[in-house]
Amino acid sequence: MKPMLQYNKLYLFTLFFLLISSFGFSQIQLPTFPASDFSTYYHQRNSFFQEMPTTKDDIAFLGNSITDGAEWTELFQDLHIKNRGISGDTSSGVINRLQEVVDRKPSKIFLLIGTNDLAKNVSKENLINNIFLIADYIKENSPATQVFIQSILPVNDIFGKFEGHTKNNTLINNVNTILKANQSSHHYQYIDLHQFFVDENGKLNPKYTNDGLHLLGKAYLLWKHKIFPFVYNVQDKPSIIPQPQQAIWKNGNFSLVSCKTIVVRDKTLENEAKILQNFLLSLGYDAEISTKIPTQNNYIALGLEKIKTPQNDDEAYKLSVSETQINIVANTAHGIFNAIQTFKQLARDKTMLDTCEITDWPAFSWRGYLVDVGRNYMSIPLLKQQIDVMASNKLNIFHFHATEDIAWRIFIEQYPELVASENMLRNKGMYYSKTEIKELIDYCKERYITFVPEIDMPGHSAAFERSMKTNMQTEEGLKIVKNILKELIDTYHFPYIHIGADEVKITNEKFVPEVVKYIEQFGVKTIGWQPGGNFPDSTIRQLWMDDNAHLSKNDKVQIIDSRHLYINHMDPEEAVVSIYNRKIANVKVGNKKVLGATLCNWPDRAVAQEKDILMMNPVYPSMLAFAERTWQGGGKSEWIANIDDGDKKGFENFENKLLEHKKLYFEYKIFNYAKQSNINWNLYGPFDNKGNGNATFEIEKSLLKDENPTPTKTETGATIVMKHWWAPLIKGAIDEPKENSTWYATTKIWSDTNQERNFWIGFNNISRSPATDSPPVGKWDEKGSAVWVNGNLIPPPNWKRGGMKGNSEIPLLDEGYEYREPTKIPLKKGWNNILIKAPIESFKGKDWQNPVKWMFSFTEI
Repeated sequence: MKPMLQYNKLYLFTLFFLLISSFGFSQIQLPTFPASDFSTYYHQRNSFFQEMPTTKDDIAFLGNSITDGAEWTELFQDLHIKNRGISGDTSSGVINRLQEVVDRKPSKIFLLIGTNDLAKNVSKENLINNIFLIADYIKENSPATQVFIQSILPVNDIFGKFEGHTKNNTLINNVNTILKANQSSHHYQYIDLHQFFVDENGKLNPKYTNDGLHLLGKAYLLWKHKIFPFVYNVQDKPSIIPQPQQAIWKNGNFSLVSCKTIVVRDKTLENEAKILQNFLLSLGYDAEISTKIPTQNNYIALGLEKIKTPQNDDEAYKLSVSETQINIVANTAHGIFNAIQTFKQLARDKTMLDTCEITDWPAFSWRGYLVDVGRNYMSIPLLKQQIDVMASNKLNIFHFHATEDIAWRIFIEQYPELVASENMLRNKGMYYSKTEIKELIDYCKERYITFVPEIDMPGHSAAFERSMKTNMQTEEGLKIVKNILKELIDTYHFPYIHIGADEVKITNEKFVPEVVKYIEQFGVKTIGWQPGGNFPDSTIRQLWMDDNAHLSKNDKVQIIDSRHLYINHMDPEEAVVSIYNRKIANVKVGNKKVLGATLCNWPDRAVAQEKDILMMNPVYPSMLAFAERTWQGGGKSEWIANIDDGDKKGFENFENKLLEHKKLYFEYKIFNYAKQSNINWNLYGPFDNKGNGNATFEIEKSLLKDENPTPTKTETGATIVMKHWWAPLIKGAIDEPKENSTWYATTKIWSDTNQERNFWIGFNNISRSPATDSPPVGKWDEKGSAVWVNGNLIPPPNWKRGGMKGNSEIPLLDEGYEYREPTKIPLKKGWNNILIKAPIESFKGKDWQNPVKWMFSFTEI
């Protein structure tokens, strides 16, 4: 009778706790238990837990033998995930050792407890109140810890074992129903595992157990699959980027561990089969490639089959996932490759895939990414890293801008002086050999990416002139250019050559047409920038400025859109918003005239190290947003800078996917983006500052006191562009912006505890194209901008080069929030008040290198 007496005492204590809590008392005290109440194994296991070192960001799995039976660290391949299960444990046992768990301040606790309580005839009321006590104690003593209460699993009596447990299915269902109903009042999230383990009779499915209570290995794999979204704060279904055109999710799972065969139905797909095989091998699964369907075990089948889609059939695919097989079919091997990229994302937890039916195709055939290696050399490994991310997200054009005024980076056997160190102004002696160019071309080809070189002519060619001692537009220069082009074509067999031809005074009107004619005689297509040279109709125009060339009625001229797709001109938060909302060439989908678009990375300014090219330009967040838009099509006709001016709901959904990809696929890569769709600002203004950005107004005092006057308008986002430097082409947050005015913005941030957190703060975004000045010493900017948190003024960084005049050859160090140390701000428990002051005097910059960018950025990272 002693155990029952103990539970009754605990039940009375819990009732008392619940009563005093309702009257506003706090400081929960856990009951104590005599050591004799618990088994020898319990004490052994608990002593082990107590001796383990305290580490940060841990995730604890807390429970009885069902939890104890898993190797959670190995299962998730994550050292942060810790097993805190003890075989035979009950809710009182968890309470007895709860302080040790909570004192470590884990980021998450997953609790599964109760089946042993019910087997010992503990009432469901007592069990439930014990669980509530556990959740409430965690909330009070470690408020930042997320608590997940997992449903008690079903049991089954067909094995004739554990009779005290296997009779309790009805009780288990009752307890689970109450736990689900009370999650909000006790600050936990309920996870219904029961539904996935139950059979048609409402009992534990026999395929998951051999004794009716405990679990087999495949059950733990299913458990992992179902709680993966909660462990890593990702969406319930895998976030596929780019989003498939059609996707139907079903109930069921395909187990990767049971997949032993990749069936190839067409010999031309052997290369794709090897790609898939290598991916599975990287997850730890060894699948053989065969032409025969196995009689046992799961399998994946690849085949060519006619698929008709609205456009771009050559890249279309169908991917069907059932519980026993995955069928991938496409019109071409490229389509199969695209399907494999989707497959990889479906397999995000490396264990199972949800059953589904996907039919997919791209809206635009040309989905490109440009790197400028002429100005800043990038190593082969860094280029390959970017190509890999392109391939994973189904981009298919690698635009290689290889020559510039600063340097010529591609080796030409006839003219080795082009890559001589003395003829380079930056990264001297750094260029790409024939072997390296071939290596890049092959690397792209293996990933169904077309390598498009750009040899800029006749502009951006100062390096050519230094090397060859002549201008390209002279007779001698034109002859050298033709020799170079022939060598490139003969050596690499490019399908396209981009000839640039922008930002230059044409002194020889025959130069561009003659170069195009010369290239085309080899069966190679030419591309040039628009606005740019005097191209014939056969040259594809790549738009870099809005001169309405894309509206030409000349259907012979094909276009690629790169307008407002220069990521070096945007801060990370703005870039993702803007690119996600872009309507490519103002059409929903591509056609014979509009091929697609190219995202451009122009790090014109010198960088201290090559990783800064990815750090100072939001490469990967932008690339994923661009992949989504060019594959999906659609978008908004206007050029969008702020969330509220675009597809707000669509952006929020995409941002969730983007952040999932950041967490799962970019752990060791630079991915400078933070969540912003949940940041809501109240804006107040305008206030006439009469040309004095430091002027204060009565409303400033009110807002510092956390008074709440009626706002002028509201905006959403981490970066709010008040007036774009390209206005009115791009709309800002202020409908009728006025010079000599001041605006204020407020928002609130919740904190579970008193703590210091990291923030991105900025009032400007230095474009990496012009030689923009550094911020002034002791100020955020020259406009008089300021930020307060809970009434405390936040000082600007101690700028490493404060007040320095801009110079393209002096690398940036800390001028942008995305590449300097974050600002550390102490927050109080509860709501914290943020106040931004954003004054403006003149919209005209002191020179073209310093455009006025009226904006502010504030977000936690």
